[in-house]
Amino acid sequence: MNTAEQTANRAEQADQQAPRRRGRPPRKREDLTETRELLLRAGLEVLTEKGFSSVGIDQILRRVGVPKGSFYHYFKSKEAFGLALIDRYTRFFAHKLDQHFLNTELAPLDRVRAFVDDAAEGMARYDFRRGCLIGNLGQEMAVLPESFRSRLKETFEDWENRFKACLMEAQRYGELSEAADTEQLASFFWIGWEGAVLRAKLEQESTPLMVFAKYYFAGLPTK
Repeated sequence: MNTAEQTANRAEQADQQAPRRRGRPPRKREDLTETRELLLRAGLEVLTEKGFSSVGIDQILRRVGVPKGSFYHYFKSKEAFGLALIDRYTRFFAHKLDQHFLNTELAPLDRVRAFVDDAAEGMARYDFRRGCLIGNLGQEMAVLPESFRSRLKETFEDWENRFKACLMEAQRYGELSEAADTEQLASFFWIGWEGAVLRAKLEQESTPLMVFAKYYFAGLPTK
């Protein structure tokens, strides 16, 4: 028997003697990432419609067909899952704001109007069942984990800063008075906007959004 044959025989014998693994083969990294993504997407879909405290993990798991054991592989608790959802929604919405507020093809205040129209169309697309995750959680804060509070405040502050930058650009364009307090105007917008989103869900129409936007723009100091 030559050397090649001896090597082949030894490899075959080792393979026969090696213990066989039972169960499913180990999942690829891509599969693990996909499962976590499915859970986060399902969580966002459910929690933009319903309250965090009223939704059980089982409801989200049934939506994507993931076993409970897999859920706790990615998130140690429902609280950890909620924090991950806040982070995901914050990044998603910041991107949406940038698409509008940094759109140099429009004048600054027209960018804000485009955001309002886009938001109204988005709510109508889902029959006004879905609202703002951050606003929804803010309304529930009395019964939510305290760790949510700082994340929610940071998110609103980030949105206000992006809006403030757009208003400051409106000042440079001459659309807004140089004496206008852009920080307070940005804060006022989000305070009113979240209320308008709530009413739009309640009434299942975009009228509250349009009414708020109309009087917000009418009240902006232009001289």
